Amino acid sequence: MATRSFDMAFSYPKEMEIAKAERWPILIPVGTMEYHSTICPYGCDALVAQGLVKDIAARMDCVVMPTIWYGVASYAVGGPETGTIQVDCDTFEQYVYCILKSLFLAGFNRNIYMVIAHQTEDYNPMQLACMKAARKLVFEYLDTTKGYGWWGKNENKEFYQQMSAEDNPWNWVKTIRAHTNAPEAHKKHGGGGHADAGECSVLEYYCPGTIKLERLRETDDWFAQDAYKMSVERGRDFAVESADNFVKEMKAQKGIL
Repeated sequence: MATRSFDMAFSYPKEMEIAKAERWPILIPVGTMEYHSTICPYGCDALVAQGLVKDIAARMDCVVMPTIWYGVASYAVGGPETGTIQVDCDTFEQYVYCILKSLFLAGFNRNIYMVIAHQTEDYNPMQLACMKAARKLVFEYLDTTKGYGWWGKNENKEFYQQMSAEDNPWNWVKTIRAHTNAPEAHKKHGGGGHADAGECSVLEYYCPGTIKLERLRETDDWFAQDAYKMSVERGRDFAVESADNFVKEMKAQKGIL
């Protein structure tokens, strides 16, 4: 069944007002410009995040926000000479904060998801920057709308018991790490790394023809050496299961069965 999802860059106030009134999820793909060996494009992380966001938007009504292409890549994989563009963590946090604050001021202060495909471990710099920007904004918003000491007031003693999942302030802005919620695909294919068979499979599924396997012979990057095992089927398994499960979580938060 077709959804009413739309890309904000190509939308108009009328559509945004509908999305606001119905509290559609706001999906923000967050990526990097990072060296992914000789076979994978610099925009891999952003392209994978975009792919997952589009799959989610095809399953439920969502607003797809413009991708954040430059992020906290780090020089862990390769130095500046490899072409990686690194944005300072604190600078990135402030940038994300401004985006989120604008959404809050516009009335979009629920169901915001920042979709990240960079680094699979919890609490690395880019995820932390997004989380810190979000929590900082939420506390400021609550102080402004409810007044200082809002949590400690007696009338708020049942604060948590009276909230739905959607109205819980700590759920208003979330970070999603792409494809970490696909246990069956992990069981079938194993995990994924950096420019390896797992990541290449997912990107090739989302963006056919992107992976340049013939260039694998040009590098001795250890992390990319199993990329020849990539397959679109593997990528599809991760992509479909991940999108399905994220949609279930998002609908549950909105109280949609």
